[in-house]
Amino acid sequence: MRYLRAGSGPALILLHGLLGYSFSWRYTMPALAPYATVYAPDMLGAGFSDRLANLDCHMRSIAQRLLRFVERLGLSSFDLLGTSHGGAVAMMAAAKSLDANESATARVRRLILVAPVNPYSAHGQRLAPLFGSRIGSAFLRLVATRTTLWHRYALQRLYGNPDRIPRGTVEGYAAPLAIPGLFEYGINIARNWTQDLQELEMILPKLGSIPTLLLWGSRDPAVYAASAAFLARHFSNVQLKVFPGIGHLPYEECPEEFNRVLIEFLTQKTSPAER
Repeated sequence: MRYLRAGSGPALILLHGLLGYSFSWRYTMPALAPYATVYAPDMLGAGFSDRLANLDCHMRSIAQRLLRFVERLGLSSFDLLGTSHGGAVAMMAAAKSLDANESATARVRRLILVAPVNPYSAHGQRLAPLFGSRIGSAFLRLVATRTTLWHRYALQRLYGNPDRIPRGTVEGYAAPLAIPGLFEYGINIARNWTQDLQELEMILPKLGSIPTLLLWGSRDPAVYAASAAFLARHFSNVQLKVFPGIGHLPYEECPEEFNRVLIEFLTQKTSPAER
């Protein structure tokens, strides 16, 4: 599993979204480096990590692979940030890290969830299974041959204001498509979407004790900001920040404000039980 590392301090792992990779954090990592040792993996099947045949893409299996990655890093505890599908994986991994019946050796201290896929946003529940269907997957394979056009269209949809898309972003996200198999990874995740969301909803009550920061864009077209209030009910120590006029990728569309809120959360004093 390929990953980037920067900075020094308490460990923080950044999880990208469905068709993203560590490139997503190009504005986040430099800002956080003075405060944390930041790791940004490309999950297996994504970015520039290996494309493995018959890779299990159920959410729980991706979470287990993340925890094995953390174990290989030698960490005993870590903060975990996930965005979009990576946010759902982060919640699943956090639950597993707290479960005495699991073999995880590292514990999640705090969660930062950036527009995480969750059971309360109806949009994703309809669209993702479509892409996992025979017709939807055929469409994705077709657009895979038109990579730059696809990424330009997708980014324009995901930003609250497409004029804020930074130069080089389309090309950056398209780069891993030079390695065959990225769209197959996305299709396999989409096929498990409904089952994964049902399982995610079942584990949410386990997360109540973890200090959590929810970050959303008010104009998010992928995971509706209205779902944040329903998700927040599962956490006893939660903060919510909604960025006005911002879409699904606040770490790119308003990086300075995003980093400011994130650093403020990470540098808050914690109780001994949270360290």
